[in-house]
Amino acid sequence: MSSTTLTAEPKPARERTRSAERVSVLYDVPGPKARLRNTVLTVLVVLVALFAVYALVTKLDEKNQLDGALWTPFLRGDVWVNLILPGLLNTLSAALVAAVIAVPFGFVFGIARLSEHSWIRVPAGAVVEFFRAIPLLMMIFAVMYGGSAVFGLTVTPFTAVVTGLVLYNGSVLAEIVRSGIQSVPRGQSEAALAIGLRKGQVMRMILLPQAVTAMMPAIVAQLVVLLKDTALGFIVSFEDLLNAGARVLPSNFNNIIPAVMVIAVVYIIINLIVGALATWLERRSRRSRRTAARPVAPADSVAAPGAPGGVAAPGMPGGVTTGDD
Repeated sequence: MSSTTLTAEPKPARERTRSAERVSVLYDVPGPKARLRNTVLTVLVVLVALFAVYALVTKLDEKNQLDGALWTPFLRGDVWVNLILPGLLNTLSAALVAAVIAVPFGFVFGIARLSEHSWIRVPAGAVVEFFRAIPLLMMIFAVMYGGSAVFGLTVTPFTAVVTGLVLYNGSVLAEIVRSGIQSVPRGQSEAALAIGLRKGQVMRMILLPQAVTAMMPAIVAQLVVLLKDTALGFIVSFEDLLNAGARVLPSNFNNIIPAVMVIAVVYIIINLIVGALATWLERRSRRSRRTAARPVAPADSVAAPGAPGGVAAPGMPGGVTTGDD
């Protein structure tokens, strides 16, 4: 009785070096002159940056902004506990609530804009374009004062900031989702429809999983923008991190430049953490979608019946050997 067995063949050396060759596919390897030019330009850029830092420090020293009395408040625990940390907590709370609402908002309206039904596609497009066109600061101001003036509602600064962030950033995320889904090759959906999947299944099982990975950098960038846009709550007296740094601290210690610099460092640290977390999620998402199966090598030999396993029979698929029991 004959049997068919699959045998794994060693990966050719040419295949092993293919990934290394990809490094130089898009550009020529720099020669000696190019490397020298790159080194000189790098040194010049570093020198210019160092000079800019020196000029800034010198100017701050001339204006007495480096005096220890202006910086010592940041070494006091009560300043952090009573001013900076509460402002940071309000900033993170507003950003988190707005992000949790804006992301589903963006996915719903982004997918709706791709609907084949005009009664869904047209209103969704109108909502997205309308809120994208209005400045965020104007929306926060309108929600804060328009809600009480027109509807008689009591709107808190937190609610005004979150509402404005959701409407604006959700509309931007809707465009990101729409373009991300459309970036998936059309053949993917056509093949899925050909095997009998419904349109909802195609969107949920085929298009979205591929589009999310492609959209992740743009989504993260927009969430970082959302976090920084919480500072616009300053206009409605929202007690956020910027309010603590640009209004409360200078009014108590007369150190607006040091206060703004410290608050800027806090914002930078937060955004770096958000970016690192998003990078980790993207890598994890990519790894989870990789298949563990190895492709069959395009070998050009199959053992003939009765021959040893390595003897080739021309014209048969690679990696398949036949033999008689």
